[in-house]
Amino acid sequence: MDSHTTPPISPLIYQPGFEVPEEGEVETIAGMLETLRHISEVTYKDSGHATRSVHAKSHGLLHGKLTVAEGLPPAYAQGIFSKPGNWPVVMRLSTIPGDMLDDNVSTPRGMAVKIVGVEGPRLEDSEGDVTQDLALVNGSPSFATPGPKKFLGNLKLLAPTTDKAPGLKKALSAVLRGTEKVIEAVGGQSPLIIALGGHPETNILGESFFSQAPILFGPYMAKISIVPISSSLTQLTKAPVDLDGKPDGLREAVVDFFASNSAEWEVRAQLCTDLDKMPIEDASVPWPEDLSPYVTVARISAPPQAAWSAALSKAVDDDMSFSPWHGIAAHRPIGSIMRVRKAAYQMSSRFRAERNGAAMKEPADLDNLPR
Repeated sequence: MDSHTTPPISPLIYQPGFEVPEEGEVETIAGMLETLRHISEVTYKDSGHATRSVHAKSHGLLHGKLTVAEGLPPAYAQGIFSKPGNWPVVMRLSTIPGDMLDDNVSTPRGMAVKIVGVEGPRLEDSEGDVTQDLALVNGSPSFATPGPKKFLGNLKLLAPTTDKAPGLKKALSAVLRGTEKVIEAVGGQSPLIIALGGHPETNILGESFFSQAPILFGPYMAKISIVPISSSLTQLTKAPVDLDGKPDGLREAVVDFFASNSAEWEVRAQLCTDLDKMPIEDASVPWPEDLSPYVTVARISAPPQAAWSAALSKAVDDDMSFSPWHGIAAHRPIGSIMRVRKAAYQMSSRFRAERNGAAMKEPADLDNLPR
């Protein structure tokens, strides 16, 4: 990814006709809500505490600052990136499953970012808020399935394994990691093997993260990535992490790092320039970077800090929700994967609020975030 040059491109202007609902999309949403609620019910029954139906386990809860620089090219100076300035952020690092697994069950990772104090016309159901959320995962700039119907099929396969046979999951994960190493040694990659527990045991702080599905970018359309750039982070890319006998080894690595280190990431945008090669409704197609590279639009910095605590977990894991549908109209999520996510995030948030007695509310500032 070339984040330092801005080649001449002609981004497409969004048109409503670019979005075409998948056949049976309403039924797919209903099936997804039923499946995700089942995951939440199982974990709540066993623990007595409601967690997210996906990305339940957090490994780092960080406060930091997003900085938009002056002089962005006009096509990239859109929405929250339209003017230079600084905004506080809270960041949540997680892994994908809905149950609290030993970190030796090595699964894909996520990064959620909540930017606070943004201005502009709001998305439906976020009126009156001043936040913009980015929800990203590592591994690939494209989604595992083209649309929600196939994604629901995969989810139904994984849901029955929730909170069952943790020892067997650890053993299976070790086998899958070995299989994935063989595949990657010959230049391949298996998203399914990685999702089932074959993710390499590497430090989560060295990962790059991707929106995988598009959002509006002012009048245009874009995918977003967040990439580590400070040397303290880049040296952790693909670096092994010690998880032996450490069920929370990823969290320990994050806490140890931020005890004495600062970190910096770039936020990058890839604008859609060709609807055939960069489709909106098929999220499984990577957008070619030779047609439109990822270009830096902001930086996120995080100082040394206590990167996880029970108080932080209460404030962020329990009392906050992260959704790409928390934001301004200039960054409305688009495409079928994003459309079905709206109902899923809302269901998960309501479930946790009802079971935990938490008052879910978007923050107006981060002054009261435990430090």
